[in-house]
Amino acid sequence: MKILLPIDGSINSDVVIQEVIHRPWPTETQLRIISVAQPIPQVLDPLLVGRALYIDSLAEERKRARQVVDEAARKISHGTPFLEVSTQVLDGSPKTAILEEAKDWGADLIMLGSHGYGAAVRFLLGSVAHAVALHAPYSVEIVRGRPARSNPQKEPAAAD
Repeated sequence: MKILLPIDGSINSDVVIQEVIHRPWPTETQLRIISVAQPIPQVLDPLLVGRALYIDSLAEERKRARQVVDEAARKISHGTPFLEVSTQVLDGSPKTAILEEAKDWGADLIMLGSHGYGAAVRFLLGSVAHAVALHAPYSVEIVRGRPARSNPQKEPAAAD
């Protein structure tokens, strides 16, 4: 079995990493952890100042993405040493890069976390998890964390 695990370093990535660690996977399961470096968008700029900012932004994003996948690989290898783990940092739009990597690598399953944004934010920003689930010709599992409970135990009222 080949599992593609796209992560971004968020708390939602931690949730899906823990889910991978606690599952009973078949022997010879391969796990590829990816993170996508998405720099600031390029703008037409005759003086090429924007190009320099783009290049710097891409370098920083690649560095961040490398740290994210290396840390995830360390956690997963420690928690499930029988998984064959590989990592990769990709450039571009996360939605497109995840789908292309799943196709190129021949993934059987894509597991990813969801930020759980509301409809308005999804409309403005788009949802990577939603796009992957709609367009992937593979099985997709969206792992969500448990919502934080607000004040699960109320303090007893003070007696007068």
